Amino acid sequence: MQFLDEARITVIAGKGGNGCMSFRREKYVPRGGPDGGDGGHAGSVYLIGDDSLNTLIDFRFQKHYRAQSGESGRGGQCAGKAGEDLYVKVPVGTSIVDEDTLEVIGDITENGQLLLVAQGGHRGLGNIHFKSSTNRAPRQTTKGTEGEERNLNLEMKVMADVGLLGLPNAGKSTLIRSVSAAKPKVADYPFTTLVPNLGVVKVGFHQHFVMADIPGLIEGASEGTGLGFKFLRHLTRCRLLLHVVDIEPVDQSDPVESVRVIAKELASYSETLAERPRWLVLNKLDLMLDEDADAACEKIISELNWQGPVFRISAISNQGTERLSQAIMTWLLEQRALEAENPDAAEAEQQIRSRMENEAVARVEAWLNRRHKRKEAEAEDDDDDYDDDDYDVAFEYVQ
Repeated sequence: MQFLDEARITVIAGKGGNGCMSFRREKYVPRGGPDGGDGGHAGSVYLIGDDSLNTLIDFRFQKHYRAQSGESGRGGQCAGKAGEDLYVKVPVGTSIVDEDTLEVIGDITENGQLLLVAQGGHRGLGNIHFKSSTNRAPRQTTKGTEGEERNLNLEMKVMADVGLLGLPNAGKSTLIRSVSAAKPKVADYPFTTLVPNLGVVKVGFHQHFVMADIPGLIEGASEGTGLGFKFLRHLTRCRLLLHVVDIEPVDQSDPVESVRVIAKELASYSETLAERPRWLVLNKLDLMLDEDADAACEKIISELNWQGPVFRISAISNQGTERLSQAIMTWLLEQRALEAENPDAAEAEQQIRSRMENEAVARVEAWLNRRHKRKEAEAEDDDDDYDDDDYDVAFEYVQ
């Protein structure tokens, strides 16, 4: 199934029913008085998490969702029928952003979680509400109000424990193929991975974690270069980042500089994301002799002054991958136990994710504002109004 991680939809809540103007007219009932009923309540639009869904592809074919409107009131103090609420199923892990205001409406993080995205309009009142001792035959009613209409951007962030990052062709797809059943495309050219891939890594009995293969990042990703925003946002859901580095790139680029470039892009996109635990994974040891590979790894570690965990692997030959998987599983179990025993630790994790989300939205908003100003400047430079100044041209006649 195609993986679609972003969709734009329009949700429209129902309109409240109008109030009714009616007077009681029955035989043997003099001066019956007003009996106009109220309009029906309007339906609202909710998003509901469904863990059986793993893609947003359904929203490619249906983009408009409208809840029912309330019916108008009737005589005899009969209220109009209320409109039914509309429940739209989305995958767990979906973030909802108002496309017009860039407001983050919420995240769907649990199965069955409800999120109100469009409030139904208020119902109108019948004339029975306006009677008084001085106004015994009121002809006032109120109309139902329109429901909310919103253009929403749905962003599905992969729900993974571990995220792989690095430059294109660093060996991320090969690594996830070697430790899980995932089969992303692998080739000898950059950008073979165009969408995130998930793989379940099993470690022993009843122990596993989810690894995400994020497409390669390039310099300027945090400024919107390429598809940087789309790729970086998936990392905000990962507890641990594995920075995969090719120790001998085919293009003879500097591995140390590649690590610094990615670290800079992470910090530019979200300072909180840059502070996430990040392990260095030196890949493609099989391309060199053992002593040369050791020397290259030591050089990278020394020049980076790397203080965190370091793993040396060859993803294509499974060298060192089992040790890496065991270390990841141990670390994740420790983190889960800590959060289970200490509510403050669990709350701190939620606050970290919230800060990353806010920083990411601020980065995208700033980029959109810069692009808007640049387009306005280009429009001003394009002088095509043909005013008098356009004809101030000096001519020289040559005989």
